[in-house]
Amino acid sequence: MRIARFAHGGDVGYGIVEEVQPDGAAGAAAGAEAEGLVVAELIGHPFGIGDESVRLTGARYPLADVRLLAPVLPSKVVAVGKNYADHAREMGGEPPEDPVIFLKPSTAVVGPREPIIYPAHLSERVDFEGELAVVIGRLCRQVPPERVPEVVFGYTCANDVTARDLQAKDGQWARAKGFDTFCPLGPWIETDADPSDLELTTIVNGEIRQNSRTSLLLHDVTALIAYVSAVMTLLPGDVLLTGTPAGVGPLKDGDEVSVTIEGIGTLTNGVATGD
Repeated sequence: MRIARFAHGGDVGYGIVEEVQPDGAAGAAAGAEAEGLVVAELIGHPFGIGDESVRLTGARYPLADVRLLAPVLPSKVVAVGKNYADHAREMGGEPPEDPVIFLKPSTAVVGPREPIIYPAHLSERVDFEGELAVVIGRLCRQVPPERVPEVVFGYTCANDVTARDLQAKDGQWARAKGFDTFCPLGPWIETDADPSDLELTTIVNGEIRQNSRTSLLLHDVTALIAYVSAVMTLLPGDVLLTGTPAGVGPLKDGDEVSVTIEGIGTLTNGVATGD
């Protein structure tokens, strides 16, 4: 099931993305951005407990008539660095033995088609980093590996935008990773994905820049959630970024960057220079 957060008119809500069949019936969406998709509006919040969270209002809107928003507003974004061996080496080091975790502020989150604002007054190099994101479905801490599936709500695409020069200058990553708009998420949450071996592709201005598979993660989703939840409590809607493969590179004003993950969808954002 694909769950989107969307704006229609002056209202914001959640809905299930469905594909309209030739007979007019609606079914599960098959294509990432295929024609004929509709959003079936949900009553309440999808992170609620019980059947109330999945009841429909009866309203359906063509996908083209709504504006997709960031599919979740997390209390925090927990990210993992150097979780693909090829990326660790392209950054000039060897893969770490344990996950390297850091935080991105909730204010960095934006949705599909929202601009990534290049802070030209502070940084001379801003990079894209396409990633698989995990959305947490329930409050949890110290989750044993065998219970990780119970706390995962679903998966979405992410771009861990990074001011690379500031990352090197500061020696820690809070400023480089934390600018407003530096965490695009979307286009929706796929609740049924198997994260073990999905193709991940990042395209900038029509050119493939990253192409890898989640099977190459050094620490998989199960290991990451067990590791992170041993450190901090995770809340419903929190997001875990699992790391980026090799191929990261700079963005400039006017660029368009798309992160596509097999079975989930495509997240596209433009780049604009800010003050």
